[in-house]
Amino acid sequence: MNFVRTSLLPNRLVGVAILLFPFALVALAGRKQPEPQVSGQVTFSHDIAPIVFRSCAPCHHPGEAGPFALVSYGDVKSHARQIADVTSRRLMPPWLPSEDGLQFAEDSHLSGEQIALFQRWIADGIVEGNPAELPPVPKFNSGWQLGKPDLVLEANTAFAIPASGSDVYWNFIFRSPINSSRWIKAIEIHPGDKRLVHHANLLVDRTQSARRQEKSPGRGFAGMELQIESESFDPDGHFLFWKPGSSPIVEPPGLALRLDPGNDLVLNTHLQPSGRPESVQPKIGVYFTNEPATKFPVLLQLENDRALNIPPEENNFVMTDQFVLPEDVQLLAIYPHAHYLCSDMLALARSPDGTEKTLIHIPRWNLNWQAVYRLTEPEPLARGTAIVMRYRYDNSNDNISNPNDPPQRVHAGNRAIDEMAHLWLQVLPALTPGDSDDPRMVLQEALSRHHIENNPADFEAHYNLAAMLQARGVPQAAVEHYQAALSLRPRDATVENALGSALLASNRIPEAITHLSAAASTRPDYFDAHYNLGIAQGTAGNFPVAVRELTTAVKLKPDDAGAEANLGAALAALGDNRKAIFHFHRALQLDPGNVLARENLEALRGNSALP
Repeated sequence: MNFVRTSLLPNRLVGVAILLFPFALVALAGRKQPEPQVSGQVTFSHDIAPIVFRSCAPCHHPGEAGPFALVSYGDVKSHARQIADVTSRRLMPPWLPSEDGLQFAEDSHLSGEQIALFQRWIADGIVEGNPAELPPVPKFNSGWQLGKPDLVLEANTAFAIPASGSDVYWNFIFRSPINSSRWIKAIEIHPGDKRLVHHANLLVDRTQSARRQEKSPGRGFAGMELQIESESFDPDGHFLFWKPGSSPIVEPPGLALRLDPGNDLVLNTHLQPSGRPESVQPKIGVYFTNEPATKFPVLLQLENDRALNIPPEENNFVMTDQFVLPEDVQLLAIYPHAHYLCSDMLALARSPDGTEKTLIHIPRWNLNWQAVYRLTEPEPLARGTAIVMRYRYDNSNDNISNPNDPPQRVHAGNRAIDEMAHLWLQVLPALTPGDSDDPRMVLQEALSRHHIENNPADFEAHYNLAAMLQARGVPQAAVEHYQAALSLRPRDATVENALGSALLASNRIPEAITHLSAAASTRPDYFDAHYNLGIAQGTAGNFPVAVRELTTAVKLKPDDAGAEANLGAALAALGDNRKAIFHFHRALQLDPGNVLARENLEALRGNSALP
């Protein structure tokens, strides 16, 4: 049984099993900044430098994405009028949320009084002032901002970006060399030349499923849609995201991320041609901790892309979605996403008594400055609270960001000229000792059902709901949603195998064999399919076929004790006791606690017919 998930940006990252993402901007205090009290002449040292060092320099310093540096009086003087202009129009600094929502840790916005100071500074003659009043100049590390990483991984092959054309999406796979499970407190993403990278997000691939999309090992592969499989319910709970000006985040105690031997890290990058052929070869720095995770957040996504059908010249198209929380949670971070037609974003929490609280409001959405917004303090949201998203779209010529001239009818899609309506929430559910149900699974199951209500053709929602139902022991209910997923992606090996395993668990053996055979035929190197098919054939009494399939499974995964034990059982059923004993011993070498191998071996040893 596998789960599936997709990449965070800009696609849906689905609930069960598949899933992942730290990130940042400079981790500044999100509290309201004290307003400047200036009665005399405005000077750089006393009045302007504190604003520039806080809200401009993180992007505008050598080596960062800003086109020029703003770390000295000379730097700022040279661009004073330009700064006054873009701040007065609130184009810079690029902070999108309004002040009527929650408080966010990365808040770099300027107040009206601060903006006015730039105007007064120019009117007063762009005076430097007393250098003794200059605050400490911020220091930026050109290397690893968090210090030397415990592990540095570099993409095996650089990716060549064409000189021109549309945006490019490329995925780099980093193969982890660790030989024991480790806990990660931070990941620092160095995407390569920052001029060329719009944003990037990182996912953990626990089954190496992304490798199948590479044409050659280590080369990487194209696409903004990234599907990753997981063999257990292990939903993504972290935002591992990079954008220009961002700084790596050290996860709070208890929120570390687990990395196991054989796991891959997949970097999904959005690249932009510069006008000449260039290349990027990303690196990631990994920082470990000895403190294991004790808190397990989960990412929830609201979306209603199916409702996006925006007529040309429509300047107030409204799209909504609403999801009722089935569990108490704490809201930790918010990531909204849409494309160029979106003009206004609103997300609010409606309590069961009908009262509403704004979570985030972006009155002037700009795709180029999308970000994950981390709360300064967790926001409690009670069970029964409705999370409501309301996005407005402007598909008229008045929208200067409209990619179509003249405006065209626009639907949902992955291209820049298409649209999206997504809202991601990082929440921490309460884990009560003794609970029979994992609250993360309760959340994800409810969300999958919600997505299916919005869009019956949602493959990931059907698949993950089926996987959750199967995981909690109701395989017959899972069969219905696996069948729906298979109708949406015929002959998909992962779905064929999952459906076959659910039918096997429901004792519908002939049907199970049909689907498991299709999975093994479609993907001959698929261990799960051969293993499950071997079990199904053995259950049906077809032991020669069971031996064949389980032998293939053992060759594909020689360290799997279950495959060895079941192969031994199939051989014993055929009377080949010598080979059976060999595989039972092999299973016990791999897993001394394997009950199937131990009991069968004892039974064979007790058989007086054995030589």
